[in-house]
This record gives sequence, structure tokens and C-alpha cells, in this order.
Amino acid sequence: MTHVIDWDGAYREQDKPAWNIGAPQPEYAALIEKDGVVRGEVLDAGCGYAELALALAARGHTVVGIDLTPTAVEAATAAARERGLHTATFQQADISSFTGYDSRFSTIFDSGLLHALPAELRDGYLHSVHRAAAPGASFYVLAFGTGAFRQHDGPAPTQFTEEQLREVVSQHWRVESIRPARLQAGSGPASVQLPGYLLTARKA
Repeated sequence: MTHVIDWDGAYREQDKPAWNIGAPQPEYAALIEKDGVVRGEVLDAGCGYAELALALAARGHTVVGIDLTPTAVEAATAAARERGLHTATFQQADISSFTGYDSRFSTIFDSGLLHALPAELRDGYLHSVHRAAAPGASFYVLAFGTGAFRQHDGPAPTQFTEEQLREVVSQHWRVESIRPARLQAGSGPASVQLPGYLLTARKA
């Protein structure tokens, strides 16, 4: 199965992708400030330019970012080196079938990855991150909700209802909560806030 969107091509464009806002998503920027949210080693699933992973490393956490696109992984690795963040490492791999991290991560963040995956890759992705999770690990998913986009041309992210998001994730994880959330697209004056959900799940 091939990926519908040319992700590496998107990162090679002169203009930054809309999801690259130059910082962690505001929902996650606020979340990682809270005591007890980030535990143990962290996985940034589908890290892209890895602003979340870099912010976590700057706070002293050990974090691994995994992304399908070599261009994004190279950029994230260079940014970590430039900022002196030695606890952040990055790997290019298909997040829907990656291996080599069994039971390693106590905290896993999905910052807009699940909604970008074709439906046929979701189960493999959720299984792969579950395998990489330590017992009792926390899994956070930030995903678009219905109404995020009125119209689009070509491949577009999935817009989940709360029930759909719960059903998809609960195939492999114990869902603890889902609440309305906002996802930022773009940066500066042109940025927009789009409706979505923040799901919290745990590995039993």
C-alpha cells in the first residue's frame, strides 16, 4: 500500500507545510507544562520538523521522533544539533509498521498524524505504537474533528467525530478521555484554529 500524499515532496516545497507552525501545537505546548503528563522516554509519532520533540528535549526529556519523510528527519536532526539538544534523536521509518522499540516509551504524542493516515494504515500504526509503549504508557492524539474543512481538492486529512476517534483508537488502546481541542494551521497573522479533539489513552 502506498501513501496517498507525497509527504517528502511537501517538505521540499519552498513554502512551509501548513502543519509546520514553528512550535508545538498550542494544545501540546500547554499540556507538556503540566506535572505528571510526560513520563519516561517519549515518542513523537510522525514528528515532521519535530518542534514538539525539540521542546520536550529542551525540558530535559529523552525523546525519539519517527517520521516517514527523510527531508523532515534530516531537518529535525540538524535543529537538535544546532540547539544542543542531545536527548532528541530521529529515525526515518514507516510509522505504520516500525519496529525496534518494543515496550520502550512511557509517553507517546500524535500531533496530527492519525488523521493524515489512509484508513488502511491506521490499524498498523496503532498496533506499532502500542508495541513500542511501556506498560501503563500514556498516548495522546490530537486530530481534526468534523467541520475542520468545508471543501478540499485531492487527498485531505480525515475529520473524525468523537465516536469515530474513540472507536479507531480503542482497537488497541484503553481510551480514558476525549475533549474538544483546536489545531493550528499556518503561523503568524495568517494562522487559523481548526476544530478537533484531544484523546488520551493508556496501555493496560
